[in-house]
Amino acid sequence: MQTNKHPLLFFILLAFVGIFAKAQELPIVPLPIKSTQDSITAPLLPPNILNDSILVVDTLALDSTNNKKPLLLDVIEYKAKDYVKLSQKDQKIYLYNEAEIYYQDTELKAGIIVMDYIKNEVYAGRIKDSTGVYTQNPYFKQGENVVIPDSIRFNFDTQKALIWNSRTEQQAGLGSIGSDAMKVLAAITKKENDSVYFLKDGKMTTAKDTVDPDYYIKISKAKFVPGKKIIAGFSNMYLVDVPTPIALPFAYFPLTSGRSAGLIFPTFTQDPNRGFSLQNGGYYLPISDYADISMMGDFFTNGSYGIRMQSMYAKRYRFRGNINFRFENQITSQKGFSDYSRSTLYNLQISHSQDAKANPNSRFSASVNLGSSQYYTNSFNQINIQNTQNNNLSSSITYSKTFPEYPSVNVNLTASHNQNTRSQEVNLTLPTLQASMERIFPFAKRDGIKKGIIQNVNFQYNVRAENRIRTTDSLMFRPGMFDDARVGARHTLPISTNFKVAKYFSVTVGGNYEDVWSLETYQRGLDPENPDSNTEVVLDTISGFDRYNRYGLSASVGTTLYGTFNFGEDKKIQAIRHVVRPQIGWAYTPSFEQFYDSYTDNNGEEVLYSRFEGTLNGAPSLNKANSVTFSLQNTLEAKVRDKDSTKLEPKKIPILSNLNFSTSYNFEADSLKLAPVSLNGGTSFLDKKLTLNFSGSLDPYTIDNNGRRINTLNVKNGGSLFRLTRASLNMRYSISSDMFGKDRKKDDEDDPAEEASDYYRAASGGRTDDLFGAGFDQSRYQQKETDGDIENPVYGTKIPWDFSLQFAAGYLNSNRQNQFNTASLMFSGNVQLAPRWDLGVSSGYDFVGKGFAQTQFRFSRQLKSFDLRFNWVPFGSNERWDFFIGISSSILSDLKYDKRSQRVLRR
Repeated sequence: MQTNKHPLLFFILLAFVGIFAKAQELPIVPLPIKSTQDSITAPLLPPNILNDSILVVDTLALDSTNNKKPLLLDVIEYKAKDYVKLSQKDQKIYLYNEAEIYYQDTELKAGIIVMDYIKNEVYAGRIKDSTGVYTQNPYFKQGENVVIPDSIRFNFDTQKALIWNSRTEQQAGLGSIGSDAMKVLAAITKKENDSVYFLKDGKMTTAKDTVDPDYYIKISKAKFVPGKKIIAGFSNMYLVDVPTPIALPFAYFPLTSGRSAGLIFPTFTQDPNRGFSLQNGGYYLPISDYADISMMGDFFTNGSYGIRMQSMYAKRYRFRGNINFRFENQITSQKGFSDYSRSTLYNLQISHSQDAKANPNSRFSASVNLGSSQYYTNSFNQINIQNTQNNNLSSSITYSKTFPEYPSVNVNLTASHNQNTRSQEVNLTLPTLQASMERIFPFAKRDGIKKGIIQNVNFQYNVRAENRIRTTDSLMFRPGMFDDARVGARHTLPISTNFKVAKYFSVTVGGNYEDVWSLETYQRGLDPENPDSNTEVVLDTISGFDRYNRYGLSASVGTTLYGTFNFGEDKKIQAIRHVVRPQIGWAYTPSFEQFYDSYTDNNGEEVLYSRFEGTLNGAPSLNKANSVTFSLQNTLEAKVRDKDSTKLEPKKIPILSNLNFSTSYNFEADSLKLAPVSLNGGTSFLDKKLTLNFSGSLDPYTIDNNGRRINTLNVKNGGSLFRLTRASLNMRYSISSDMFGKDRKKDDEDDPAEEASDYYRAASGGRTDDLFGAGFDQSRYQQKETDGDIENPVYGTKIPWDFSLQFAAGYLNSNRQNQFNTASLMFSGNVQLAPRWDLGVSSGYDFVGKGFAQTQFRFSRQLKSFDLRFNWVPFGSNERWDFFIGISSSILSDLKYDKRSQRVLRR
């Protein structure tokens, strides 16, 4: 593209070309050009001019006698693929096929462009291809605004334009791009200036298909300011070209990109226990470029209300996180009625993560989830089914600092919280200080290979100090929560070395020294209020620093044995491999009676106690321990000939992924020297579709009539060698339609069969399955826009599906109960009847309690621009249903219908 700075020479040259063409009597070819509004016939043009003209003209210099003040501030650059024709008679320039014009920040592309260089006006339209279909729609761009119409007239002087059947895309909200942006269509558009357009017979939609959108808002007249707003008259919503009752006499549509303050439209609901309500309404406020805050509330006619605040913040390469706080004042029924009740709930969630690039030697992170124990079961807006099955809330705020100089030291300062929502017991550590020094090898070079007993001698220093608080849900953030606080510290110094014996045996020898500090101790004795009893109580709490130390020695030797049973390469099972890892250990701990005191009971007997009993880290052991431990680890796998004959290597199939045994024998114990044998194992079958894990405990001693263990071997009491006192079994089986296809999909994210299931699991509280159902927290729910049409929109004979089954059982026989104390079967399944149509169910049965577990039926329909879902819990303490249909795009997310039932509060 070049700029012609000598227009007079250009016209002289063009005249010579015309005279030459006439002298040669070249044939003239008419080129008809037609638009939707009118018909324009291009002037006759010699064919040898085609395909070789790319011209740039300064239209101010077309007439050397023109003394008018120039209106154009820059040259106009233009080109076309087939031809560029200048007509002095019509005072116009014609461009045909892939025509382009550039003037300052204005860009115009079309099939045909006609430019009037006297009026400084252009007309652009489409052209027909060989099949008679209109192609090359005009593309008009001015600054950042883009319009794609059927035809357009534009004046360079006044910057005004008249546009027919325009289509433009406006980004609205934060990160709105592609199918999530607002599309504005209008039959006639009048461009007043650079920032104001007037529309007539317009449509607004976020649908990807603008030619035939599945929904749109029809507006008769509107003022359109690109990137800012649309002020419209009568507006009516259409679904598949059918008008709906959703209409407004006038409307205002903000189109600001990025974040802007504004109202959050509420949802109208009805609760039989609280009356009518407005829920999830509020205000959104961007605080800065790095943070925002949204405030929402619920208000019921009986006086109940809820307040929620959510703030999100992020700074690239530094940190990101969010803070959520929710408070609800719940009133049931009305004052004066027998069923009237009032309660308050709250929940605080904080998430903060630091970018690894921010500081390599220090890091701060937070994950907080604390609040009322009944929040997840009784909240106004909480309908996440899986969270109702959560019996534990936990939090952790951690700051860590590393001092890299040798020997490096790592320091962690942590505040943690653990809350049982069933018992309402809360455990806090405010704070926990941990420091550790890296392992030091004093007899070896830092960067050399360590060999032998001496060079492998190493030690390490660790310290852990805590302020631990145990309280209840009702005392949280009240003075009484600190009454049972315990403060203490523990210093440990492990020393060890390792070496080889006879090449195949690994030996480890070591010791451990521990120093324990406490800020208070307890004096114990008989209850003074009941002197006739032998009840031990705390007589006095002694404040002040006190300490004790304890230490011990240990050693272990282990090896690895391999055994392979070969059956021949021509067999289906070629070989079985057995790996055994036996280990024998020894541990010695002396008695620490120097830290024990005594008192005399009513029977005249001396009772020993430690003043450290009940402190944070407890008391040292009074009993001497000298024990030998035994452990045996097993792995069993088979080599099987692969069904694929092209593969040279056999397939490895685990028979037993692990099978472990462990026990110990205490030489210092006066009875019951042999500890029960613990066993655990696991394996998988059917190409890892079925996984199996089990554990148990085998006791070599028998019990008396009161169920107490006695120092008599069970085999000598007429029983077996071991008594099975405890056992557990967990089995999981998962299959899907993809496992039975010849060509399994490599990328599950692109699999439409999993799309709806992932849609539910996104709000499943972190679980990877939906055995306990799935749901949505209404106050945090965000719609999901799909990415357009799916390939093969009709499945035919293949229907994607998935199914999960989990069985868990527990056996108890410690006192000859011989019973299963737990036994439950959980299952979940999803089937996609057609693209974007998904059905799911999750349930289970408790064989011990003889009742069904959490049961949920769900249905979802993901339309091109809409999301529809229905969840139903038919029975149980969480019985409920919810129905939602709304526009997927976040721009018009307030256009929705959300209806759900209210459940009875749990007390």
